[in-house]
Amino acid sequence: MGFVDLENLAKYIEFPDAAMEVLGQPQRQTIMSLRLKLSETESISAKAYVVYHSLLRGPAKGGIRMAPDVTLEHTAHLAELMTWKTALMKLPFGGGKSGIAIDPQPLTHFIKASFLRDWIMQTRLDLEKGIYVPAPDMGTGPSDMAVIFGETHIPECVTGKPIGVGGLPGRLEATGRGVATTSRLAAEQILQRPLNELTVAIQGFGNVGSFAALFCHEMGFKVVAVNDIRGGIHNPEGFDVPRLMRHVAETRSVVGFPGDSISGEELLHLPVDVLIPAAMGDVIHQKNANQIQAKIIVEAANGPVTQEADAILNDRGVQTVPDILANAGGVSASYVEWHHSKSGGMTTKQQVLDNLDALMTDAWNRTRAAQERCKCDLRTAAQLVSAEELISSLRDRNWI
Repeated sequence: MGFVDLENLAKYIEFPDAAMEVLGQPQRQTIMSLRLKLSETESISAKAYVVYHSLLRGPAKGGIRMAPDVTLEHTAHLAELMTWKTALMKLPFGGGKSGIAIDPQPLTHFIKASFLRDWIMQTRLDLEKGIYVPAPDMGTGPSDMAVIFGETHIPECVTGKPIGVGGLPGRLEATGRGVATTSRLAAEQILQRPLNELTVAIQGFGNVGSFAALFCHEMGFKVVAVNDIRGGIHNPEGFDVPRLMRHVAETRSVVGFPGDSISGEELLHLPVDVLIPAAMGDVIHQKNANQIQAKIIVEAANGPVTQEADAILNDRGVQTVPDILANAGGVSASYVEWHHSKSGGMTTKQQVLDNLDALMTDAWNRTRAAQERCKCDLRTAAQLVSAEELISSLRDRNWI
């Protein structure tokens, strides 16, 4: 079973059996063996997975994740999520994902790039034909996407590239910007209070969490708690986020910045208005869902709230902005980069962020309309909006 409960969606809209069959499983799954010889006596190897959940609406779009716990099942789950996310945002993409089961932390840039070239060699035809358009994900970044561009010399075959080799100004900030924008929209429409009266806690201070904090701060929210892998800090009066980001740039952690020390679990339980889990999946689960005091949860990470926790939170009236909406800023900006790479167009960072705000607002409004029409939670509403797009595309392609 996929991460979307298609049978549940069929309670609200007409969902043909043929559409369930197509969307209920990946179109293609590939398992690779990667190997790099380092010396006469030393080598590294890893399994790699490439999953195309759907090519229905366009090229499979999804990042390359490098982590030791990557599996085929998890890669397929993330590819499926991309199908629903791109449909929700009305992007001409399908859903895909790659996973390489290796810890990138001990690898030098040279070794990592050399290892990645073996992955490129095995996916080259799909990259060159535009069947799959990868991007950075956990464990990979712009420099890795530059390696892909360097091997293919096709600018549109990969997004998330450094600006100097065809990347997009604002792409680095895009996911965090989208999280902040949906947090603002949710707060304005659900809580209906001035933003400067509202508090935010953010679990995770990597790329997404840090920029979500920055933009929330600029919008007027009080960011009162943040954490990273080394620890967390709490200040009920709110942090000076630009100063906090400078501290993190210098020390590589939020630890040591003025504020009370706080654990990751304590952060989740704080009595804040908006909670933004921006780290790992499954951090809000059946055992701690009743301790969540936030009024709104905005899923910056993929799948931070489990299905069991979702039911508990819904019963308690806690609104959750789902990941396919909340963190869709990244893939939306990737579409702009892909389009400009094909056309030769150029844009400024502010234009990218303004366009992103408009896309996120449109997706939010369509989701809220579906929620009010169907009297359901936000996650179901977002999936219903995606489902209608996907079913329409299936009919347009004469697949059903």
